[in-house]
Amino acid sequence: MSIFIGHDTRLVVQGITGRDGSFHTRQMTEYGTRVVAGVTPGKGGQRFEQEVPIFDTVAEAVQATAANTAVIYVPSRFAADAVYEAADAGVRLVVCITEGVPVLDMTRIMPYLTERGVRLIGPNCPGAISPGRAKVGIIPGGICREGRIGVVSRSGTLTYEIIHQLSQAGLGQSTCIGIGGDPIIGTNFIDCLAAFEADPDTTAIVMIGEIGGTDEQQAADYARERVRKPIVGFIAGQTAPPGRRMGHAGAIISGASGTAAEKIAAFERAGIGVMKRPADVVQLLAERRITA
Repeated sequence: MSIFIGHDTRLVVQGITGRDGSFHTRQMTEYGTRVVAGVTPGKGGQRFEQEVPIFDTVAEAVQATAANTAVIYVPSRFAADAVYEAADAGVRLVVCITEGVPVLDMTRIMPYLTERGVRLIGPNCPGAISPGRAKVGIIPGGICREGRIGVVSRSGTLTYEIIHQLSQAGLGQSTCIGIGGDPIIGTNFIDCLAAFEADPDTTAIVMIGEIGGTDEQQAADYARERVRKPIVGFIAGQTAPPGRRMGHAGAIISGASGTAAEKIAAFERAGIGVMKRPADVVQLLAERRITA
């Protein structure tokens, strides 16, 4: 099994004819993802590389192809409308890759999606991949390997680094998810921990956090009470000065709760093995007798 995406994913690509949308549609298709439709207003009736039908609206795409998942590759000024359109069309999962979506837009989007039972991954994220099953987003498929380690991360680049370390050691992944580093995101650590805990094919979890906010502390509290599978974690930004944003919009320390030290302490209280550097992931999993 996997979480959120898998063999039953039927994907519609919003912005399929743009530079990023077209490039990553090829990557997703080559990986084996069932890309059933694309959407670019004004280009309905055309086909992407002679295979994928293009529609003017997501509603038309869903009606014609039974798409159940949407991935968004549109500029930030159009991203909120793209999320609303996908939700209104009836898809159950929306993955928003777009960076720079205004926080005010997200404050309106989230209650709208919650009312309709639609899950959002992102924005400003690399998406998700279930090795050997489906890839929705921009995580490189070549570094992944089928297996039983669940990976969830706020950082795209560190997601790739951890996956590479795992795969090189023969530790395959069940699902890898980049949830994004913005202040307001659709799917958080707790959502992923709960899903991994319920997934019989996931035996251990790797959680990659960073400075800013309290999501990691809340996830650690949840893990201590509700997760029985072994978890190892990493916190990025351990040398960041207070008040300075480091990379992601949400990676800024304001007060004591967002510091790396506080987050690491929360991990340790929850029994989560803490990496000093990403390369430690294999050793920490081995110490918990996770070897394949």
